[in-house]
Amino acid sequence: MKRYTASISFDHKLAVFDIQGSLAHAQMLAACNIISSQDLKDIQRGLAQIENEIIAGEFAWSVDLEDVHLNIEKRLTALVGDAGKRLHTGRSRNDQVATDVRLYLRHSIDDLLGLVRALQIALLDLAENHTNTIMPGFTHLQVAQPVSFAHHLMAYFEMLKRDTERLHDCRKRVNRLPLGAAALAGTSYPIKREYVAELLGFDGVCENSLDAVSDRDFAIEFTACGALIMTHLSRFSEELILWMSPRFGFIDIADRFCTGSSIMPQKKNPDVPELVRGKTGRVNGHLVALLTLMKGQPLAYNKDNQEDKEPLFDTVETLTQTLRIYADMIGGITVKPEAMRNAALQGYATATDLADYLVRKSLPFRDAHEAVALAVRFAEQRGCDLGDIGLAELQQFSALIGEDVYQVLSLEGSLASRNHTGGTAPNQVASAIAKARASLSK
Repeated sequence: MKRYTASISFDHKLAVFDIQGSLAHAQMLAACNIISSQDLKDIQRGLAQIENEIIAGEFAWSVDLEDVHLNIEKRLTALVGDAGKRLHTGRSRNDQVATDVRLYLRHSIDDLLGLVRALQIALLDLAENHTNTIMPGFTHLQVAQPVSFAHHLMAYFEMLKRDTERLHDCRKRVNRLPLGAAALAGTSYPIKREYVAELLGFDGVCENSLDAVSDRDFAIEFTACGALIMTHLSRFSEELILWMSPRFGFIDIADRFCTGSSIMPQKKNPDVPELVRGKTGRVNGHLVALLTLMKGQPLAYNKDNQEDKEPLFDTVETLTQTLRIYADMIGGITVKPEAMRNAALQGYATATDLADYLVRKSLPFRDAHEAVALAVRFAEQRGCDLGDIGLAELQQFSALIGEDVYQVLSLEGSLASRNHTGGTAPNQVASAIAKARASLSK
């Protein structure tokens, strides 16, 4: 029974945050004359020693004491006597654990924001060198139109920018203080919750005591943010895996992020991107687990909520490890521009440019579309690119085609023509990179 119900095996991660919350709570109790100034000094002294013991790995955790809160309280009482017993005045483990988790998650979000930023910088560093590197853009994994490699990378920068915005927004709802809600109805002691919120750097207090102790929306919201981050990195990983394949040969990933085969000596397997792709399912699973955990709970606190911590902790740890290694991996990518360019010459990537050319010559788009489709079919039969077809042969598909057509049929011409905000023209991509760098320096 002890082993089944105890949470100390995982909630010891909250120890430092539990001490932070207890120090603020004790300071408020003394300010409200609920405990004496001497009690406060004893509590501060005892908690400082306990924190040092925990950091040094010398604290003796006991499953008999069930959780992190009782372990610390028991040790505090052993160190400072009755003052330690008075610390729990005006609070419950229900509002205590809710506060600890919020403090932990706020700290974790701040760390993760720094890691996302580091990955964004790594993307910008790589993109800056490849605004003129041409690769095929795909839809349905079929060659669609030429784009610059930098433009492709900047798509992931935009995803990470949204991820950053979501984390910042989530942090606002995490940063509300539950402490003072006690078990579920508040406390009869003359406490000052706003004072504790100020001491701990919270933006305000949870306004309803029942909701304060039972709400786990903030944990679910954070895990949803984490699932989206991992989903974005999983999509990127899938592309890195494809691009590294000899069938594409667009990039090479540094050896330290890959492994060999146990039987095939020529193999270089992209283990890190594959693991990221796999760990995304892990975080998605945590999101579903937390949603399922909460869906049938009546107000207020229930023991079910002990199960919120392991999914939350693992989500934070998975995100932390993934973002850290991803930024390093991006910095170790070797790009193969020639292979990218050759691939862009396959699949008639400039067909849309030819259609747009005809539209600018006053041909209705649907007619232009049909004319280009016939030209592509002709090129397929010849086994050549559109740009390799002679002018007279092209003119059989439309008399509007002139010698200037070859400018739009070149890969460089195709990129340069998309010269607008968000387009793949090299000068637009360079501008987007500069704008992105400026946004990160704010």
